[in-house]
Amino acid sequence: MVTSVPRLVVAAPSSGSGKTTVATGLMAAFAARGLAVSPHKVGPDYIDPGYHALATGRVGRNLDAYLCGPELVAPLFLHGARGCDLAVVEGVMGLYDGAAGEGELASTAHVAKLLGAPVVLVVDASSQSRSVAALVHGFASWDPQVRVGGVILNKVASDRHEELLREALDSSGVPVLGALRRAGQVATPSRHLGLVPVAERQAAAVEAVASMAAQVAQGCDLAALEALARAAGPVPGGSAPWTPASPTHHTTRPAEKSPGGPTPSAGSRAPVVAVAGGPAFTFSYAEHTELLTAAGAEVVTFDPLRDERLPEGTAGLVVGGGFPEVYARELSANEPLRKAVAALALSGAPVAAECAGLLYLCRELDGQPMCGVLDATARMSDRLTLGYRDAVAVGDSVLAVAGTRMRGHEFHRTVVEPGAGAAPAWGVRAPVRRVEGFVQQGVHASYLHTHWASRPGVAHRFVERCRTS
Repeated sequence: MVTSVPRLVVAAPSSGSGKTTVATGLMAAFAARGLAVSPHKVGPDYIDPGYHALATGRVGRNLDAYLCGPELVAPLFLHGARGCDLAVVEGVMGLYDGAAGEGELASTAHVAKLLGAPVVLVVDASSQSRSVAALVHGFASWDPQVRVGGVILNKVASDRHEELLREALDSSGVPVLGALRRAGQVATPSRHLGLVPVAERQAAAVEAVASMAAQVAQGCDLAALEALARAAGPVPGGSAPWTPASPTHHTTRPAEKSPGGPTPSAGSRAPVVAVAGGPAFTFSYAEHTELLTAAGAEVVTFDPLRDERLPEGTAGLVVGGGFPEVYARELSANEPLRKAVAALALSGAPVAAECAGLLYLCRELDGQPMCGVLDATARMSDRLTLGYRDAVAVGDSVLAVAGTRMRGHEFHRTVVEPGAGAAPAWGVRAPVRRVEGFVQQGVHASYLHTHWASRPGVAHRFVERCRTS
C-alpha cells in the first residue's frame, strides 16, 4: 500500500492572488516533464478541477474536510493519487480561511496538515516591495504545524521589482521558488459563480492551460518545487486509500445514521443510471459515479442540451449542478427530453437532483418551460447564496432515511418558489433553521450539493431503488 506520495499544496494569503494559475500551470508543467500528476482542489469547488483535468489528463478531485469530515481527507487523497508520481493540491480562499465559525476546519491549512504536505504560498506582489517579507513571515509563522516551504511571487512588474522582492525575502527563511510577470494571456473568463467551466470553453480552455504551463515553466524553479514535494514523508495517520467498493468504509460520524441498503447479489442485472453532463451540468464529484458503479449500476452520461432521449433502459436519473440558467432557452427547446424526464419521474423511478438539477425539474426557469416535475418556478437573482450547511433528512427518500444527517454546500444566484415542497428534502441549520427541497414519489431535489463519499449508503440505497422501482 502506497502512503507516501510526493505532494505540494498551493495556497495564497487571499483569493485573487493567482492560485489557480500557479496550481494549474504547475500541474501541466510537471505533466509535460513526463510525470503522472494527481490534481486536487481544497473545498467544494467544481470548476477548477476541470482545468486541472485538462492540465494532467486525470480526473480532478476535491478534498473537503467539512463535507466529508477530516478523517476522509487523506484516504480520498490517496485514492486519487494512486499510480501517480506527484500530487498538486490547489487551496481555497486564503491559507487560513475555513468554514465560517468553525476555526481552521476545511481551510487550506487544515488540509495541508491532514496531508502532511508542504505549502507553496502564491503572493500577489503587484502593489508592494519590502512589505512582502512581513506578509510571508506572518503566514509562515502563524501556525507552526503548517510548513510554508516556498513562495511564488505573482504579478511582478519588472526585473527591478523582482530584485526588490527577492532582496526583502532573503532574511525571511522562506525561499523564493518562482516569480511570474503580469500576463493577460493566461486570464480565464469569469461569470457570476467564478470561472467559466472547461466544458463551455473547450479549445479556449486548452489554450489557457497551455499558457499557464508556459508561464510557470518559465518563471518557476520546477526542480526545486519537485524536490520540495518529494521531501514530504508518509501521509499522517497511516491512512489507507478510500475505496468506493466498501459501503461501510467511513460511513458514519458519531451519533449519525447511515442510509444503508442491501448489497446486490452477484449476477443481478445492473440498472442503468443516467447522469446529466454537457456544458449545462458540469458540477459533479468523481466519487459519485464510482460509488454508483460499485453499488452495481451501469452509469451512462447524457447531455440534456443535445440528447433527445434518456439512455436506453434508464432506471434512475442523477442531475447535478451547473449553469442551466445560461442555457435555459436551449434546455427548454429540447422538448422531447423534458417530456422523457417528466415521464420517468412520474413512473416513480429514482431521480436525484442538486441545485442546477433542481432548476431543471421545475415548471419553468426564467420564464422558459422546464421539465415540470416540480410545481415550482425558478429565476435568476441578484443575491448570492453561499455557504456550508448542516442538514437532516426530513423524511424517507430514495437517498436517505428520515433522520440521516449530511453536510452540504449551497452556491447559487437563483431562487426557487416555493423553496420546499409538502415533503421537504432537508431540514437545514445555518444561517437560519428552515426546510428546503422536494421529495415526491422517487424524486429527491434540493439546492444542497453533497459529497456521497461521506455517506456511501446513499449510492447503495439509490441503486437498490433503481432495481426495485
